[in-house]
Amino acid sequence: MIPIAKTIARIREYVAQARAAGKTVGFVPTMGALHAGHASLIEAAARRCDYVVVSIFVNPTQFGPGEDLEKYPRPFEKDVQVCERCGAHAIFAPSAEEMYPRKNSTWVTVEKLTEPLCGRFRPGHFRGVTTVCTKLFNIVGADVAFFGQKDAQQATVIRRMVADLNMPLEIVVCPTVREPDGLAMSSRNQYLSPQERSQAPVIYRALQRCGEMIKAGEQNAAKITEGMSEVLRQVPALQVEYVSIVDAESLEPCDRVRGQVLVAVAARLGSTRLIDNIRVDTTVK
Repeated sequence: MIPIAKTIARIREYVAQARAAGKTVGFVPTMGALHAGHASLIEAAARRCDYVVVSIFVNPTQFGPGEDLEKYPRPFEKDVQVCERCGAHAIFAPSAEEMYPRKNSTWVTVEKLTEPLCGRFRPGHFRGVTTVCTKLFNIVGADVAFFGQKDAQQATVIRRMVADLNMPLEIVVCPTVREPDGLAMSSRNQYLSPQERSQAPVIYRALQRCGEMIKAGEQNAAKITEGMSEVLRQVPALQVEYVSIVDAESLEPCDRVRGQVLVAVAARLGSTRLIDNIRVDTTVK
């Protein structure tokens, strides 16, 4: 049975034992409700590192008013099985009281990168993400942490935070894992009704349209996003928040597609918020 640490002291004890044995430490931070995307991160960590810690913590500080904190899925026993199957060595599953024993007065804020895209629609979200990741990085003390490309803005923000604060940690971003019909794996997909689930892959089809247009030589970002929007309008129930083409590093909007860009979509289908993206490198032929 994989050891489960409920306290900061206990997970530090586990990691210290691994360190004493000369092992490298990998870390996969999650909010649980693990799916094949999370599994791919744990497996990547197990290939790269000798000792892998997975955190399962639904972080309250990254949820805004009216968001799904209370109903966020928490299938803990199934999550433990995924961790065991994929090669994790320990689980850190703290309570909110363990992570935030008093009202937080200290926050980690990454400027500019958190303002566009999801930052416009989820105020305070990234402050919660960067703060809890800083706490988790300090608690676990890993050599390498693994994130998914589906949450591209989050990964960019975390990379910048780690670099700016000189954290002794490497960030590895792993490819998005998709369902056979292209829908990006997400813990929130289970909120979708059967009809909504059948409609949701339209987001990936829009991203594919973008790739086709760029491959055909189109560089005008406005024309590309309009082509994507045409695809998204095939599902009238989809409430689009943004269709954006931004610089892959600065996340600043692009007028023309040059170099490495991030093409990102966020939309709501019923009560479910869906995000997806692709990276395009126009320097690679």
